Amino acid sequence: MSEIEFHEVAKTSELDEDEAIQVLVGRKEIAIYNLGGEYFATDDICSHAYASLADGYVENGQVECPLHGACFDIRTGKALTAPASIDIGTYEVKVEGDTIFVGVPGE
Repeated sequence: MSEIEFHEVAKTSELDEDEAIQVLVGRKEIAIYNLGGEYFATDDICSHAYASLADGYVENGQVECPLHGACFDIRTGKALTAPASIDIGTYEVKVEGDTIFVGVPGE
């Protein structure tokens, strides 16, 4: 298993509560979420069809895909509603001061 490498991706001031932004770590598209001052990261692309989850609706710890309405648990990546049936990946997040870091497997 690859070792996790942390990458600086954003400042906490860039995300309001229940908001998401897309970041790139290498060529990997990742969505960063602010849930009540806690930060989480998932794959940004919906597992059902190519759409950015960072453009989706965030509420109650879930993100709704803007394309077909599939919902995912932000904390676990679990697909919660159709048409998605495949979970999305999640990533470890660290906050140091006002800087958000996301951990991805090294290459």
